[in-house]
Amino acid sequence: MSASPIRVVVAKPGLDGHDRGAKVVARALRDAGIEVVYTGLHQTPAQIVDTAIQEDADAVGLSVLSGAHLTLFAEIMRLLKEREASDIVVFGGGIIPDADIPLLEEMGVSKIFTPGTPTAEIVAWVRSAAGHAA
Repeated sequence: MSASPIRVVVAKPGLDGHDRGAKVVARALRDAGIEVVYTGLHQTPAQIVDTAIQEDADAVGLSVLSGAHLTLFAEIMRLLKEREASDIVVFGGGIIPDADIPLLEEMGVSKIFTPGTPTAEIVAWVRSAAGHAA
């Protein structure tokens, strides 16, 4: 058992204004005992990275429906590295073409969840990927 709960920042980067999926994932994580910080809509990559560092997050989950996923994830990964916070696990979901998933993984994104993924699967993955030893 870990000394402290897993802490995840859930964010909506960019101009995308639809956050239902992000809220569903945030609620599922919270219901599973994971601490969640939801940043709200229209966050810049810098704001997301700042929040993740300030909140001592174990992971950042991004919801992207705007089509700007390659640019947004790349900037977040760059900023995490620049701020020496590459140990924060980054995952995401939304409308992301299957062909782009390997590109995101090459950037260092740990996991992409496609539409229809059961929340229990997301929770289990977050526990496994972002969990920390006691």
